[in-house]
Amino acid sequence: MTHLDAHPKAAFPAEDSRNDRPANPNPFPCPTRDPWEALRRRTFARIALGRAGGSQRTASVLEFRLAHARARDAVHARFEAEAIAAQFAESGLATERLAAAVSDRPTFLMRPDLGRRLAEASRETLRRRALEWGARDLVILVSDGHSANAALRHAAPTIVPLANTLRAEGWTLYPILLIPFARVKLQDEVGALLHARHALMFLGERPGLSASDSLGAYFTWRPDPACTDADRNCVSNIRAEGTPPAAAARKLAWLLLESARLGIGGVALKDDQIPAALPAQTESASLPGIDEENRRDFAVDPS
Repeated sequence: MTHLDAHPKAAFPAEDSRNDRPANPNPFPCPTRDPWEALRRRTFARIALGRAGGSQRTASVLEFRLAHARARDAVHARFEAEAIAAQFAESGLATERLAAAVSDRPTFLMRPDLGRRLAEASRETLRRRALEWGARDLVILVSDGHSANAALRHAAPTIVPLANTLRAEGWTLYPILLIPFARVKLQDEVGALLHARHALMFLGERPGLSASDSLGAYFTWRPDPACTDADRNCVSNIRAEGTPPAAAARKLAWLLLESARLGIGGVALKDDQIPAALPAQTESASLPGIDEENRRDFAVDPS
């Protein structure tokens, strides 16, 4: 008799205790659906990413890398001044090319101070132009800032209706100044050299992981090199998924007209325009994928 014959049950148990355990059809971690997944349709924020076991889903990681690559591309994209000038020309708006005191992207990123002032040659050009143009109400500047795509896509669709509205109100405008590598504060020097009542700067905002083409608009009443950020008013996130260009134009027109009427700007100018009333309804009714148990967590009180 062999050793196995002496202990048959020990060698080959008749019943494996593991058979009593529930079967696992998929032993590998699977992506888990996030209960907020339906809300992703309502925002570009990085929510409801889900997980695979204790890790991020592959799709979420790839989406992050794509968004990061788009943001980097936006920062380093070339300012298409010729294309932007052509967009304005189609609407009968004249443009003028100037230069900041920085001429390349790496220096622009590392030396913000140089983007806040004109190059000497452009300063002299603007002094001569000021004598030709005379004093006017508004000077508009367009720059790439941190997103050249934002200026290319949204500057003209915002400025054209804005200019039409202001001209209908009797405002006089300078030719639109196209200045690559500019910072917001450059509007103060430009406005002071031209003796403009208002200076309005459009430039690309710093791209985020959900928006790489967001345009910002900043204006100053009585621009002067001594002005600070407290003397500015801003309309930001101008893009189709944020503040659409047509809506931004209406808001800027209202703010500029109020600034001129009251003779103030910056923190002293309050945006007390009454917004359009929203229909009284339960927002959760239009959020697909939310079951009745969780619907109350997303309900909006109409009052």
